[in-house]
Amino acid sequence: MAARAYWQGQIRLALVSIPVEIYAATKSGAAISFRQIHEPSGKPIKYEKVVQGIGPVDRDEIVKGYELSKGNFVLLEDEEIEAVKIESRKTLELVQFVDQHEIDVFYFEKPYYVVPADDLADEAFIVLREALRKTKKIALGQLSVRGREQLVSLRPCGKGIVLETLRYADEVRQAQSYFDEIPDETPTDDLLDLATTLIEKKSAAFEPEEFRDRYVDALRALVEKKAKAKGKKILEDVEEPSADRGSNVIDLMAALKKSVGASDTSTTATKKAPAKKAPAKKAPAKASASKAKASSSSSRTRKSA
Repeated sequence: MAARAYWQGQIRLALVSIPVEIYAATKSGAAISFRQIHEPSGKPIKYEKVVQGIGPVDRDEIVKGYELSKGNFVLLEDEEIEAVKIESRKTLELVQFVDQHEIDVFYFEKPYYVVPADDLADEAFIVLREALRKTKKIALGQLSVRGREQLVSLRPCGKGIVLETLRYADEVRQAQSYFDEIPDETPTDDLLDLATTLIEKKSAAFEPEEFRDRYVDALRALVEKKAKAKGKKILEDVEEPSADRGSNVIDLMAALKKSVGASDTSTTATKKAPAKKAPAKKAPAKASASKAKASSSSSRTRKSA
């Protein structure tokens, strides 16, 4: 594979070891980054390490510190931090299996592809994959990489397995603190039916290619135009969806009915569009022209007579 493996080692299930390689499933390519530039000279700005009241300091005078309270730090040297790092192990032991629906979505962090390291690992890899698929379970383990230990899950994905790093419990904010003040009410059947109808009309298969980051696209276009304009200022308005902000009081029933009606209209228009024919009936005009020509010819004949 062209990509560099994020991790190489073996998955261990009891006494079975499966040599695997793990590759990042995502990449960062959409974002556009900027540098700060000194406009008069056109040179990039660099940053210095500065201590308030002292000024710039040398890099070898800098140590890491953990702030216990405001202005009160515990200083740690690199050797001390290195000493407590988890040793990178080449074994990912599967310690537990859970139902697929048991892990809330906000625990999942980043996906990776898991593939057999060689032909000899294929059989055991396939057995693990199909066993997970048959039981509808997710495998859990802890992966040691670059000095830290990550909680990970494994699930089947097509011919392979997807590993996802998981957040630990103390990294996830509990939903109750945000949702407690939401009223515990049940909507009326009419409102619920309208909302359900709208959802069903707008339901479709997920095609990620249909969605683009309009801001990134606009930035790329701006950079290209700016480069061609040789410094000339370019300001363009990005069209935003129109919204009626005339009132904060919303008639939910009317809004849902209008939304469903608009959805019906757009769907009908889309379906009928191919059946439309361009108006191209020129026959009457040609007929009248022929009559005029005949009348003119008849008139000339009478005059000559």
